[in-house]
Amino acid sequence: MSEPRCNSYYNATINDETNFPELEGEIRVDVVIVGGGFTGVATALELSEKGYKVALLEANKIGWGATGRNGGQVTGSLSGDEAMTKQLRKRIGSDAEQYVWNMRWRGHEIIKERVTKYGIACDLKFGHLHTAYKPSHLKELEKTYVEGCRRGMANDLAMLNKAELAEYIGTPLYHGGLLNKRNMHLHSVNLCIGEARAAAGLGAQIFEHSAVLDICDGALATVTTAKGKVVANRVVLAGNAYHKLARKKLRGMLFPASLGNCATVQLPEALAQNLIPKDVAVYDTRFVLDYYRLTADNRLMFGGGTNYSGRDSKNVAAELRPAIEKTFPQLKGVDIEFGWTGMAGIVLNRIPQLGKVSPNVYYCQGYSGHGVATSHIMGEIMANAVAGELQEFDLFAQMSHYRIPLNEWFGNQALALGMMYYKVMENFR
Repeated sequence: MSEPRCNSYYNATINDETNFPELEGEIRVDVVIVGGGFTGVATALELSEKGYKVALLEANKIGWGATGRNGGQVTGSLSGDEAMTKQLRKRIGSDAEQYVWNMRWRGHEIIKERVTKYGIACDLKFGHLHTAYKPSHLKELEKTYVEGCRRGMANDLAMLNKAELAEYIGTPLYHGGLLNKRNMHLHSVNLCIGEARAAAGLGAQIFEHSAVLDICDGALATVTTAKGKVVANRVVLAGNAYHKLARKKLRGMLFPASLGNCATVQLPEALAQNLIPKDVAVYDTRFVLDYYRLTADNRLMFGGGTNYSGRDSKNVAAELRPAIEKTFPQLKGVDIEFGWTGMAGIVLNRIPQLGKVSPNVYYCQGYSGHGVATSHIMGEIMANAVAGELQEFDLFAQMSHYRIPLNEWFGNQALALGMMYYKVMENFR
């Protein structure tokens, strides 16, 4: 049985709610995509633009999962960049560093182009601050700044000292920061719905409330739901941490982590301006960080405190309130109107996982908390793979990944213990 949308700011401010039908009966398409989040929708749109006959099956509503539960920040962060570069050097040599660097910004360009091309209203804004939680963290930011300038981003970047930071953010908590004008923030659900409508306008058949019960592969694959089936040449699994399909192949590779977010009541204009005068998005330099921004209607959206146990937080607003009030003492006692959690797919080496379950069943998952931009890149790569352009797909499919034995509960406990270690090590960083 499908579930309603969660109590998020995004879902309360949807521009145009979806009402796609439930799948009934049998249809025949070139490609069937399982999952109506950014990965599935981006892949569907890419394939529709290429002229493929596409069906997309979503168990709940478009953008229901992690796509509609994140912080809405589109940044050049790749937590698995070093591991990715190391493995790519074995395959593409000295081009590996430039390839990974370009990946940091490739998703930005795809999103900007889509928003313009299809006229998607999703509150897209530019500007982001990476703030130094400790004085010692400034060295890391300076290293990123130097690297960015060396690679042609001097006009997009600026190092800010503590005094300069006050022009951008109304808190004394940080010791400086890196301003990035290329990074963006946006309304995630409105973007995803806009892309889904663009795909539908090109002929894609989109079905909501249509959970996949079984996949039977072969020369043609048959994907079965409660009331129908889709026969297709290719299947793309794009459910990330929210599906339990193909467990024989995928068990032990991906682990759900609960990300908490909340949004305050609408704030007076003067107070909102006091918090973040330049309307940039922000996150800090800790391993387990806080991230926040203003919404289009002057709320503070604030996230953090990742729970790696695989369980949802019971009262995310109460859990985040101390961090909000520590960051912005002027918000002490502020009413929090929305609180929600979402499951990110965590990969141990932080490299996105692409591959095949069988010759015509593909999967794509695991963005480790950096999914808004990365999912759009992977959608492009997956669509190209389905179309027979396998070069980039193979680069990721050949990556080595760790698989934790036993069951996923054990894997989540191991992951939680690992993150406890990093949180302790934070004291010495």
